[in-house]
Amino acid sequence: MTKPHATEEAATANIATAAEAPAPEAVPQQRAQSTRWGICHIFSSYNNTIMHVTDVTGSETIGLVSGGQMVKSDRLESSPTTAMSGARKLAEICLDKGITGVHIRIRAPGGHNGPMNPGPGAQAAVRALSRRGLKIGLIEDVTPIPHGGCRKKGGKRGRRV
Repeated sequence: MTKPHATEEAATANIATAAEAPAPEAVPQQRAQSTRWGICHIFSSYNNTIMHVTDVTGSETIGLVSGGQMVKSDRLESSPTTAMSGARKLAEICLDKGITGVHIRIRAPGGHNGPMNPGPGAQAAVRALSRRGLKIGLIEDVTPIPHGGCRKKGGKRGRRV
């Protein structure tokens, strides 16, 4: 009878110790909490800020807040402070209804005469939504842009100052 090689001895020893050792306990993995997404449409002009959260399809309204619901004075409707308080209220509505993340679509008045950049309340609203615990997904600008349709006012030589 021949003596087994050293590697064979080590292999059999490993098998024996593996059989004797207790099986490691299965550690329960925490289930990753899934994020329910919604779309937050923010219309921000120099006169008002309107925030509207829908589901991902855009068909079901979850919550709607405007600057006029927050303040009494018309001139304060578009301010960043008003937008922040409205966004706080909207975030609470979303969290109560189970929405934990939002994709943001910012819109300015646009068109052929309106300003193409959003008003002062847009950025404040996004920050307030983030601070309230909502996850922020995509942020996109959906301002309507004219494609050579209407002619600007001012005549042939433009506005003379």
